[in-house]
Amino acid sequence: MVFSSVTFLCIFFPIVFLLHAVLPNGKMRNAALILASLLFYAYGEPVYVILLLVSVALNYLFGLGVAGRKKKAVLTAAVIVNIGLLFVFKYAGFFVSSLNSLLPGSAALPVPKLSLPIGISFYTFQALSYVIDVYRGQTEVQRKFFRLLLYVSFFPQLIAGPIVKYHDIEKEIATRNAAVDDIFSGLTRFSIGLGKKVLIANTMAYAADTIFAMPASNVGLLASWVGAIAYVLQIYFDFSGYSDMAIGLGRMFGFHFLENFNYPYISDSIREFWRRWHISLSTWFRDYLYIPLGGNRKGRTRTIINKYIVFFCTGFWHGANWTFLIWGLFHGTLQMCEEKHWIPVHRGWRVFNHIYTLLMVTVGFVIFRADTMGQAGTMLAAMFGFGSKNSYGFVQAAALLSPYMIVVLLCAIIGCTPLPKLLAERWRRTSAGRAVGEFALMGLSLVLLGLSLMALAAESYNPFIYFRF
Repeated sequence: MVFSSVTFLCIFFPIVFLLHAVLPNGKMRNAALILASLLFYAYGEPVYVILLLVSVALNYLFGLGVAGRKKKAVLTAAVIVNIGLLFVFKYAGFFVSSLNSLLPGSAALPVPKLSLPIGISFYTFQALSYVIDVYRGQTEVQRKFFRLLLYVSFFPQLIAGPIVKYHDIEKEIATRNAAVDDIFSGLTRFSIGLGKKVLIANTMAYAADTIFAMPASNVGLLASWVGAIAYVLQIYFDFSGYSDMAIGLGRMFGFHFLENFNYPYISDSIREFWRRWHISLSTWFRDYLYIPLGGNRKGRTRTIINKYIVFFCTGFWHGANWTFLIWGLFHGTLQMCEEKHWIPVHRGWRVFNHIYTLLMVTVGFVIFRADTMGQAGTMLAAMFGFGSKNSYGFVQAAALLSPYMIVVLLCAIIGCTPLPKLLAERWRRTSAGRAVGEFALMGLSLVLLGLSLMALAAESYNPFIYFRF
């Protein structure tokens, strides 16, 4: 089940929200949320809900273990088991296929045919962070299994993040109160996220998917740039929209999740981009991989190696494909070049810095989106004038630039910046804004919600990028 579905919007969420509101105490509310979350997950993954429960049970035991005497041995076991489960279900087929390419045909191994459990990368990292924090003494061990189960399985952040740390919501699991302000602000945030996803990301997705499905012989200059820009906007509005919906839903139930995006496309360097993009993932790798490896405390060479390891893992976390690995290493190389000043990113060169950053992010996302490195090479070559001169591809790309597409594109470009937020804040400081600010915001939320529902009812094209990961 996805947030941008009629089933969720008109049936699942209203029932769960009302049930949570009328139940008299925290224990009953937690029980209702656990049952709802398991039902939410089972709707799309009826078999793998067992894997989710097994993962939570194992990490509950690991948490008790690292709070005991044999801390290091238990922590080692926790890392091996969690990464092992992730490896088996997400990467086993990739490694066996890669190995088979090096072996003679008679020695080829059978490739595992396991379907990818939705959200396994997110909930595995979330559960593992809890165990590590208990080991470090940063979090008290949770001895009540069902509270830990709610932490991992809570449906707003279960299948596509953000990756929530246990200590950030520990108190709210035990006791919380969704005030009226939280409900209204949560509904507003959810509606904005839904609008991002349905009205912008889905429109961009159609254009990007059309271009990336073209044969190489049709991909020319216009087609490649239309596809690249559409995908850069699609992935941002898809994922930041989902994060907005998750944060809004959490707030309506009394939980306060940290922000996951902070206008990454206004960045002036790749380093800044990663401080603003998928913040929960980048901070997870910083806290649980980069710093334990030594961070920048063991000399320049070791720092470079540590960063390459982090970006390799960041790419690989997204999926078992060489395109993801190359994308991660590409970003790692750019960061290294910036730090060594091989790429002249300076404060006084804002225009140059911004163009450079957007160009590199776009190149990276073309690699990320491509099915193979060959396709990525075809797209990138076409973007820089070495593509097909076939007029059919040009006509097909031009046809995608309909008036509606152009309007959505302009809205997307403006929506990537803080400008709408700044204008709204300035208006709310005026006398008219102070008088009707909250009502206007709620009215806008209802309009976005209505438009999104109409779009969902009229179209069946509703992909979610991060469900792949």
